[in-house]
Amino acid sequence: MTEIRIIGLEGIPEIHPGEDVAAHVAAAAERQGGLEDGDVVVIAHKAVSKAEGRVVELASVRPSRYGEQISADRDPRQTEVILGETARIVRLRPPLLIAQTRHGFVCASAGVDASNAPAQGTVVLLPEDPDASAERICAALADRTGRRVAVIVTDSFGRAWRRGTTDVAIGAAGLQVVLDLRGRRDPVGYELHATAIAVADEIAGAAELVLGKTDGVPAAIVRGLGVAGSGSGKELIIPAARDLFR
Repeated sequence: MTEIRIIGLEGIPEIHPGEDVAAHVAAAAERQGGLEDGDVVVIAHKAVSKAEGRVVELASVRPSRYGEQISADRDPRQTEVILGETARIVRLRPPLLIAQTRHGFVCASAGVDASNAPAQGTVVLLPEDPDASAERICAALADRTGRRVAVIVTDSFGRAWRRGTTDVAIGAAGLQVVLDLRGRRDPVGYELHATAIAVADEIAGAAELVLGKTDGVPAAIVRGLGVAGSGSGKELIIPAARDLFR
């Protein structure tokens, strides 16, 4: 492999609860030449979350006293939604809250976000099960197009010691998400003992370059990779016993 292509799928409309994300992706891909076997379809989680009804109207939320105490200048109703998605508070400097979600992800605000929400006064949550979402979309795309593709569902995460955010894979289907190079030797013969490459995260970050946060392009095709497999987003979560930062 010496070249890959990243194709933003334009023309996908605002997604509403109950809509078929795979149908929108397949139609957008067809307008741009269609899917090919081996393609990786990368979808921003908000499109998936909206289709699955993972949107909360803040008017329906009554904040707790604790939620009000740690909100600072954030709407305490949004803070309460964040707390409801939080399994463990990792760091707190109001209103900044780094949380571990029940999925196992460690991220800002437990993945709850008001950007690109369907309306003012609403927030979007992460999918209930991003891997299951990716599997459903992957199967539906195969049925619709007859192509063997992989699917990655992404979100934007910050990183300790690094400025800025980058997209990562929170759900995956149809591909190898981690390339474990332990036991292999480099060109000078050194045996690798700890190298494991987060392939799905690298693909997610690359796709973000054509998605953007304000351009209304929620999905992309990454073409030219040979990464077919049976991995899941859960594989990218480091086990607690190996987490040096707990």
